[in-house]
Amino acid sequence: MKELENYQEYVDQAIEWAFGVIPNILLAIVIFFVGLWIIRLFNKMVKRFFAKKEYDETLESFMQSFISIALKIMLFVLVVTQLGVKTSSLVAIIGAAGLAIGLALQGSLANFAGGVLILVFKPFKVGDWISAQGVDGSVKEISIFNTKLSTFGNQIAIIPNGQLSNGNIINYNMENTRRDKIDVGIGYGSNIKEAKEILLQICADNPNINTEPAPEVYVGALADSSVNLTLRFWANNDVFWPAHFYVIEQTKLRFDAAGIEIPFPQRVMHKALED
Repeated sequence: MKELENYQEYVDQAIEWAFGVIPNILLAIVIFFVGLWIIRLFNKMVKRFFAKKEYDETLESFMQSFISIALKIMLFVLVVTQLGVKTSSLVAIIGAAGLAIGLALQGSLANFAGGVLILVFKPFKVGDWISAQGVDGSVKEISIFNTKLSTFGNQIAIIPNGQLSNGNIINYNMENTRRDKIDVGIGYGSNIKEAKEILLQICADNPNINTEPAPEVYVGALADSSVNLTLRFWANNDVFWPAHFYVIEQTKLRFDAAGIEIPFPQRVMHKALED
């Protein structure tokens, strides 16, 4: 009889527990499915928002995934809290895990933040020729954690975005045109006026060199072995290097034809005569 009473007591406790827990479980299930529906709806809104903006595709994909994961974590916390788990304990566990992960991935997080800044503010884009962190090259790929440059020698330079976003960047393609500066030395016995006219004529003969602003030549320095002339001209980015090499080659050819000397460094030695 006593065993029957104990059994009945256990049954009553189980029924009482079930009536106390089952509503929370049902409510947690409802919260879970409604939350998933809301997250899907919100993700569609975020996707439409990014579709109207001109952000980088890599950034759009990452931000959509990040928002979706963050919302699912919040939903998980709500569901677990509904099941009776104390929120303070759960938040403390998540916070401790986040701190440990943050310390372990400190460098990666800096690169991630740098990547987000680069993709949002766009100091350069794929195809631009830039100079950064001691490397010159064409931007081949921009990812969340690093940027790949293709150098003159066709090597791939991988630069962490954390360093890239915090350093100096020269973007040679930000403007449509670019100014070149070429220094040429002529002999002290050569005609400066004639040399300047030849350099300007070289620019006039090349359609890749812009007429506005007009090319200019001036005496830059009176060096030890030469009179240094400085030529400056403007050219569009897509034809800048052909124009640059054309001017250098034609300068040598036309100076030779005109008899204008391009001297090399030299030193005159004087020997005292003995009696």
